Amino acid sequence: MESTFQLRRSIIGAMLLALTIVLGRFFLFPIPWTHGNVNLCDAGVFIAAMLLGPGAGTIVGGFGGMFLDLISGFPQDALFSFAAHGLEGFISGWIYKKYGDTVWEKWVAILTGTIIMIAVYFICNTVMYHVITGFLSLGSNFIQGMIGGLVALVIIRQLKKHNLR
Repeated sequence: MESTFQLRRSIIGAMLLALTIVLGRFFLFPIPWTHGNVNLCDAGVFIAAMLLGPGAGTIVGGFGGMFLDLISGFPQDALFSFAAHGLEGFISGWIYKKYGDTVWEKWVAILTGTIIMIAVYFICNTVMYHVITGFLSLGSNFIQGMIGGLVALVIIRQLKKHNLR
């Protein structure tokens, strides 16, 4: 029974990793002044973190962000994205698992994960380009995280409604 449960979790995690890459690639808006883009990969990261926990959030976030950069023409950002979205998935999954399932706690998990992601990308843009580029990336990364969180909450609510959680 335990191996069936682990297999199911692994399959769902792999599907969420694929979904994260598809969402990030399909909804991709370049932001020239930051040398990056805004996408929906955060939705997949938050869904994985809240459905499967911080470990899956880390794997889906880290590898999803890294693979997305590699296939989108941003290989120089791949390791930073691995760290940014991996930490985002870990922190949001850990907070969600530790503190509960209310809407308020979900938003705290999403906001905290987004702040971590923003901080890593600020460092990335400052090191690779200039501190001004780091500051210019703050707003677009915040918007990306919040929109991804909103999409994740809508999807998670539907999954709960149909007992797919």
